[in-house]
Amino acid sequence: MKVTQIPFKNTGFFSKTMLDYVAQKEAMHPFFNNFPDSRGFSNQIKEKEKSFTHQSRLVLVDALKKQYTQFEVSEKTQENINLLKLQNTFTVTTGHQLNLFTGPLYFLYKIISTINLSEELRRKFPENNFVPIYWMATEDHDFDEINYFNFEGKKVKWSRDDGGAVGRFSTDGLEHVFEVFASQLGNSKNANYLKELFSKGYLEHNNLAAATRYIANDLFKEFGLVILDGDAAELKKLFIPFVKDELENGTSFKEVSNTITKLEINYKIQVNPRDINLFYLSENSRERILHEDGVYKVNNTSLQFSKSEILKEVEQNPVAFSPNVIMRPLFQEVILPNLGYVGGGGEIAYWLELKDYFEKVNIPFPILLLRNSVQVISEKQQKKLDKLAVSHADLFEKQHALLAKKVIENSEIEISFEDKMRYLKNEFSELKEVAKKTDISFVNAVNAQERKQLKGLENLQKRLLKAEKRRQVELVDRITILQNQLLPNQSLEERQVNFSEYYIAYGPAFIKALKEVLNPLDLTFTVLEL
Repeated sequence: MKVTQIPFKNTGFFSKTMLDYVAQKEAMHPFFNNFPDSRGFSNQIKEKEKSFTHQSRLVLVDALKKQYTQFEVSEKTQENINLLKLQNTFTVTTGHQLNLFTGPLYFLYKIISTINLSEELRRKFPENNFVPIYWMATEDHDFDEINYFNFEGKKVKWSRDDGGAVGRFSTDGLEHVFEVFASQLGNSKNANYLKELFSKGYLEHNNLAAATRYIANDLFKEFGLVILDGDAAELKKLFIPFVKDELENGTSFKEVSNTITKLEINYKIQVNPRDINLFYLSENSRERILHEDGVYKVNNTSLQFSKSEILKEVEQNPVAFSPNVIMRPLFQEVILPNLGYVGGGGEIAYWLELKDYFEKVNIPFPILLLRNSVQVISEKQQKKLDKLAVSHADLFEKQHALLAKKVIENSEIEISFEDKMRYLKNEFSELKEVAKKTDISFVNAVNAQERKQLKGLENLQKRLLKAEKRRQVELVDRITILQNQLLPNQSLEERQVNFSEYYIAYGPAFIKALKEVLNPLDLTFTVLEL
């Protein structure tokens, strides 16, 4: 096993927002609180300790114990749940949709980053306890985003009627998905584990939330991961004051809109707030709450409330009020003694819009940590890269640029016209000095001729490169195939591939390897040779 770290910016897959955040650029400073380093976490501990009550801890622990009732709880996870009662215990959280069989690889990277960060904080601050939390996005309702995963280039998909919060979805119909998936796995020891994991997760639990909890728990219970479902009445009760504030004052819209005005000067906006950033949740629907002409209406239904009626409904039925992407982070920070959120680039980008909102409602804004990203390279693939003289840095170049570079390096003739272009520019530079002594029309003519000559050289270079690519077709094909394997669809494999492909090959050693090498505070991209 060999590990190489590459700056995020050198991969070409991370936004300006993320690169500037990681670099702590001055333009970013108004949009985050403490940065993910030792000093930042020390400050965050003090802030959260003052704001999170013992009563909230008891409610949280009680909710977790109920949620784990039907599940095997490891000694380490049980210990972490009990530790949450103590005032010196804090959490580090990541969240993820309930993707079928965990979805893309980065599901693992998020959770392992969170586990490793918790362990690192224990070493840095031994007087405190730190618990890794996986927040299941059970209240999401975009089924099309989660109803499939990719295995060996093929989509394994679950088809069913959409509607409501996905965590409440029945697992009926997943028997057929299991049969299709199992038929592709073979009968190795690792394959049989995956079959059992899928079968016990989805065929022995009656809803998607329970199935996802089983799978995540089985994969990570030895590390003490605590899995939380926010769709619980006792947890929603803690959020009642903020739901009422949203309905009466539209605070999130005002504050987030103000932040966006400042943020969009330099950065792309990830999400935009609505007037009311809440859904009304029932058994088979999750619909926006609208406020029109003094009446609160539930979109696409006949439900409507006066102001007093909807505030009463919040008190009596808090579980029906579901925060959207703008308010969900606040809900998380209200019910958890949380220090930091570990997320992908898109998630961190929308969290950066929320700092003013958190300050307005007097809840500490958490530390934001860009999760670890990984490119896995097998021993066989690394040998091919070495033979082709393709470095890890080369691998992340655009394919046309990579092929041109390697064809030029491997050619027996000179394909690059850079020297010729420099010579031509120098010649025209002298000619321009002469032209300046005549009139403007001659200067323009010289400039036009220079552009024409340079364009001509560029075209000749392209034709020569194209011809050389045909001559070196074997090299071109080998590089193309290998890069496509490692970066499917010219994208990071972590967004395309399911963990099962690596589990088939390496078994539990794959997760152990990730656990060993991922350093969430390093803030670089990881290349892992297995």
